Amino acid sequence: MNRVCELLDIKYPIIQGGMAWVADANLASAVSNAGGLGLIAGGSAPKEAIKAEIKKCRELTDKTFGVNIMLMSPFADDLIDLVIEEKVSVITTGAGNPAKYMDRLKKAGVRVVPVVPTVALAQRMEKVGATAIIIEGTEAGGHIGELTTMVLAPQVADAVSVPVIAAGGIADGRGMAAAFALGAEGVQVGTRFICSDECSAHDNYKQMIIKARDRDAIVTGRSTGHPVRSLKNKMTKVFLNAENDGATPEELELMGTGALRMAKIDGDKEKGSFMSGQIAAMVKDIKPCKDIVEDMIDEAKSVIGNLGID
Repeated sequence: MNRVCELLDIKYPIIQGGMAWVADANLASAVSNAGGLGLIAGGSAPKEAIKAEIKKCRELTDKTFGVNIMLMSPFADDLIDLVIEEKVSVITTGAGNPAKYMDRLKKAGVRVVPVVPTVALAQRMEKVGATAIIIEGTEAGGHIGELTTMVLAPQVADAVSVPVIAAGGIADGRGMAAAFALGAEGVQVGTRFICSDECSAHDNYKQMIIKARDRDAIVTGRSTGHPVRSLKNKMTKVFLNAENDGATPEELELMGTGALRMAKIDGDKEKGSFMSGQIAAMVKDIKPCKDIVEDMIDEAKSVIGNLGID
């Protein structure tokens, strides 16, 4: 049996990305009901907001779902407390090292799956007790590292014994099959799920992805040390010009404040930050999460075999 499915108690080894503002109870429950692992994004939200999403998700699915915790969030400690109190069975973590929480989480039976951009961090996460490792290539949307999925996945697969889940540049069964060929045992998918019926993102966000061309997902913020991949628009142009003119990290951070909300909630095509992976140009339609998951599995099986899935 596929180890990711066994460890996370899911039917298919497909994890939905924990996209801030986008990954809510509606999307998470739909992905879990489709056989994958849906995630509620903690983002920078306070404890009570995520508690309400967990409650709603349990009303919408009886399947396993998880919470993504951004460890740089001012509410990270509160969200760790929350997932233990609410007996959430799986969390993924990003933007930090979850080592200091591991003992408490493991004692509570929470399976921890960190998102990492390097081999060294993957090895550290295995040592502190990670259930599996998500490696995220620079092709991904949102905050990114430098290594590509193509080179990172096999290096991490060779360096750790826990299952590796590949993220970044995966939108269909071909990408899933490629990830398995590189040594991964599961995939994490973000951008493709934005263009789902159940995703609550503004329709302008979905249409931006559908209309994107191969070079439209660009990176801003490299000068700050916190690069972000999103779709080209007026906001990215202004941001890049400010970077080139020597704006300070503080000035750039202020420019980006609220931009993701403007994309997801308001659909502001000029001022919003439409975070998206490089695979945006491969997404051509909006359909139910169930169809996205099953199409990926069917295509991957036709390319590489049964993936260890019944």
